Amino acid sequence: MKKVALTVLIICLTHLSFAQIGFIKRIFSNEKDTTRKASFMPIPVFGYAQETGFEFGLGSIYSFYVDKADTTNRSSNFFGAASYSTKKTYNVTLRGDSWTKHNKLHFIGEIKFKNMPFNFYGIGNNTSHVDEDKLVQRMIKVQFDAEKAFVKNIYSGVSLGFEHYKFKDQKIGGIYSTANNITDKDGGAVFFIGLSQSYDTRNSNNYPTKGFFGRVSYQYAPALFEGDNFVGSQIKVNIRNFWLLAPKVVLGVQGLYHTVQSSHTSFYLLPQMGNDEMMRGYYGGRYRDENFLAAQAEIRYRFMERLGMVVFGGGGKVFANEETPLLKNLKPNYGIGGRYFFDPAKGLSIRLDYGVGEKRLNEKRQNGFYISFAEAF
Repeated sequence: MKKVALTVLIICLTHLSFAQIGFIKRIFSNEKDTTRKASFMPIPVFGYAQETGFEFGLGSIYSFYVDKADTTNRSSNFFGAASYSTKKTYNVTLRGDSWTKHNKLHFIGEIKFKNMPFNFYGIGNNTSHVDEDKLVQRMIKVQFDAEKAFVKNIYSGVSLGFEHYKFKDQKIGGIYSTANNITDKDGGAVFFIGLSQSYDTRNSNNYPTKGFFGRVSYQYAPALFEGDNFVGSQIKVNIRNFWLLAPKVVLGVQGLYHTVQSSHTSFYLLPQMGNDEMMRGYYGGRYRDENFLAAQAEIRYRFMERLGMVVFGGGGKVFANEETPLLKNLKPNYGIGGRYFFDPAKGLSIRLDYGVGEKRLNEKRQNGFYISFAEAF
């Protein structure tokens, strides 16, 4: 009987070992699926911050082609993530990016719910860490864009957006409650309607190796809500270009400009510098003002179908409307990152980036670590 049990145990362990070896081989396989089938990738969300406590949750991305037979059809991607923390904060995001047959129509949608603490430092390009003020933000955001290609690679579109914010000051007597240049401290609501124009020659919307992308959007917020809510407009310009320097090396560059124009600009709508896509290494919202201007370059080395690495660098600033010259006092950033392509054929990846920013007098050098789906741009 003992011999039978031992034999069964050996068979089970052998089977488990081969299964693990097969799983590892599949994860690091240098082959890519050319069947253009749909893919699904879940990933756990875990982190810790003094303000939020331990954060945990789940994120995932689902990707597919509307027309598998058309090799020029861009992949449609749907992303979702939900997280909760030990200090009762939550963050839920749903995002979709869909392309129809022949890439004639393009739809972008986002729904976001957030209730979380964040650090506020004031307004401008030279805020100080000693002014750090702790707030709690409750935010709802809904955005929908629809674009149509009337001419090849040229897309014209319309957009609708709604945002609602509520804030609570956890440190009465700090810069948030005492500064006189902060508008709509209690929060408010805004509804946007807009137009967009794009030109897109990239060979992929996930991991382009060549081509140009440029998009200009204009949104206007009318006076639909009572009280001192935002009424005005915003303009966003996003330009990218990609070059294949070698069979496995790509150079990408991006320029970004965002401006908000109003006689009564709510502080929470002011463009912010720093996130997991642009100016990596800066705390999001450390610097905010009426305008945001930034540029970055990234060299991507995909040494295997499933593995790659990047180095990046750039510069940017926020500034008020009356400020000149525009290119003075740019803040630098640079860093490195790793990539795991869970769907090599579509170029979909999980990325880990470490970014470094400026070293201000009497402050630690600013830096940040990011785990995200898809490329930064």
